[in-house]
Amino acid sequence: MKLLNKYNRINIAATIGIMLVTGIIYYYAISHILTKRIDKDLVLEENEVFNYVSLNHKLPDVYESNHQQITFLPLGKHVIKRRFLDTVYKEVDEDDMEAGRALISSVKVGGQSYRILVAQSKVETEYLIKIIFQITICVIFVLLVLLTVLNRVILKSIWQPFYKVLAQLKDFSLADKAIVNSTPSGIDEFKELDQAVITMAGRVKTDYQNLKAFTENASHELLTPISVINSKLDTLLQTDEFTDRQSKLLNDIYGTVARLTRLNKSMLLLAKIENGLIGGDEQVDVKAILEECLYQQEEIIHSKNITLETTLGEMQVSASRLLMEVLLNNLISNAIRHNYSGGEITITLQPRQLTISNTGKNTFDIEQVLKRFHKSNESEGTGLGLTICKKICDNYGFALQYNFANEKHLFSISF
Repeated sequence: MKLLNKYNRINIAATIGIMLVTGIIYYYAISHILTKRIDKDLVLEENEVFNYVSLNHKLPDVYESNHQQITFLPLGKHVIKRRFLDTVYKEVDEDDMEAGRALISSVKVGGQSYRILVAQSKVETEYLIKIIFQITICVIFVLLVLLTVLNRVILKSIWQPFYKVLAQLKDFSLADKAIVNSTPSGIDEFKELDQAVITMAGRVKTDYQNLKAFTENASHELLTPISVINSKLDTLLQTDEFTDRQSKLLNDIYGTVARLTRLNKSMLLLAKIENGLIGGDEQVDVKAILEECLYQQEEIIHSKNITLETTLGEMQVSASRLLMEVLLNNLISNAIRHNYSGGEITITLQPRQLTISNTGKNTFDIEQVLKRFHKSNESEGTGLGLTICKKICDNYGFALQYNFANEKHLFSISF
């Protein structure tokens, strides 16, 4: 969930909760104020009764209207407590009972105590409260809608610098010469974020350039001694005849130097793939590259007496021809190297998918094999072949999958 949406949800929920509580308090406050107003009217009527009795020494006539009633009842020796209470009220012209407010008091006339009941209808008061409450609810709803819209618009505008910085981070590439531009903002936190991103991008590019220069220099420095070793070995072989032990030692040295050469080339290729230094994408005929790779490996396949079955359809992808040759050649070499004498290799090329399977007894964990320099004890490779294949597939969005069933290793690429 986006921060903006989460903030809006929390803000709306909090606002609704606060307004509901406030609305309830507001309702009871208005109700209390209007009730006190009615009580004042009742007290005025009570005072008028007291004044009339004081002047005329008798009770006034019973007063009754559509909204107010005054009644008197003899008390004898009983004493009542003056109080206000909520009651029901019946209009003169109507039979329905409605809410009312009453004041009970007492007055003494000629030695006789009388109970005074002054009652007044609360219909108009409740109607007024209802109207005020409805208007308040409408105002709250309008304010809530306006608050939501304004929050969305204002926050979206405030967060624009953040999204611009985020977009630059998404497009950031070490191989690209474009720099991360400063994003002006009036918010201190976004200013700090912008400066941190610019500093980080500059530091990463510097480290990348240093690593790239080190890799290139190391490559050239390694090629020279390897070439010298090969040259010296060739000269040594031409000097004299050697014993079987000496020949075996020289053969081991040749093998080690050849492996070192392959390792150096593989590491350089992997570094170039990861840093996007190999371009030149074009429409590549996958079938033609497969046939060329199989032709190059034909002698090794025959020497191990491996049965080869191929079903190659037409297939083209947009990629670097060099990387496609490396990808397919590594997968075919892997199928040959991890096969046994008299085994089988099946290659099937269908629209958008390539499958290479080979017989083999030992299974392996594909996650471990894809790690650099991981290989079995019997392998004579560099341990980078499948790692390079995975990097090439990731570079072009291909899906490399592995499965082992019926003593067959199966690699498939979904283009």
